[in-house]
Amino acid sequence: MPVLESGEVLLAIEACSICGTDMRTFYHGHRSIVAPRILGHEFVGRIVETRSADSSLKVGDRVVMYIVMACGQCRYCRAGRANLCDTRTTMSYQHDGGFAQFMRVPAGGVRQLYKVRSDLPSAEISLAEPLGCVINAYSRTRVGLKDTVVVFGAGPIGIMHAVVARAQGAQRVVMLDVNAARLEGAKRFEIDDTVLVSSDGAHLEAVRALTEGEGPSVVIVAVSAASACADALVMAGKGARINFFAGLSKTSPSANLDLNQVHYKELEISGSFSENSFDFQAAKALIESGRFPAGKIVTHRLPLSEINRAWGLMSSGEALKVTIIPTEAI
Repeated sequence: MPVLESGEVLLAIEACSICGTDMRTFYHGHRSIVAPRILGHEFVGRIVETRSADSSLKVGDRVVMYIVMACGQCRYCRAGRANLCDTRTTMSYQHDGGFAQFMRVPAGGVRQLYKVRSDLPSAEISLAEPLGCVINAYSRTRVGLKDTVVVFGAGPIGIMHAVVARAQGAQRVVMLDVNAARLEGAKRFEIDDTVLVSSDGAHLEAVRALTEGEGPSVVIVAVSAASACADALVMAGKGARINFFAGLSKTSPSANLDLNQVHYKELEISGSFSENSFDFQAAKALIESGRFPAGKIVTHRLPLSEINRAWGLMSSGEALKVTIIPTEAI
């Protein structure tokens, strides 16, 4: 049981969803994490003890958290981009996370707790954090009614991107993946077309045909594959916006990109990392509205005692999103 210091809050964790980063960290470690560390940053919990002076937060309140604790003073914080803060600390990285029955919220993070309704399923509202990261990308891709959007990667993040693109009014949403089973599952989310990525490059021709030879106006790379980064530039239409949402492996972070594609087609390329508090609040509101299919994205709910089984379900592609419930009730 964590012991609170002045200003801190203790949560009983109701649900904590698994991120691909959690799985990679479990197997390979992370340069920002010094063991021992409890992972898990996509959580919802109930306040069971508080030593905070914030009178708006009471024992019994159900909350989610914007997990980035920033300095508030650096140039990035002053520009409203706390996700890029020079000295940020984050739950599950520098502070113990939510794969536990109880979690301590540091004093600096208490102001970033947001109350949620009691009727929202725990597994669904736990997706506010990853959905906020997805929404962060849309300030740069600027998806609207005139756009055809291609998303590389039919995992949970790719699905979220496709759903948000549709919510933003995209005319057409196309999803690509190397896994045919994942693409089949993606059809449950009102995606217009799915294309299997092949080694012979046939998927490039398929996307070109789907876009009447012009190429998509927006391409989002939501999979950690250098080949997808290269393909994104080739398939993009003139003047398209490309977002590299997924990072590559730290041991192999380079991709062979044809920069003439950028030059001659006047492509706009951006990256996305984490989220700011406004993205998180927008994600929370979208889930609360009922217009985001969180219940379809969470395909498996497991007790904390079976977390090792979750890694296998995710690695095999059998699960889209696994949520850990650190109590006996599932």
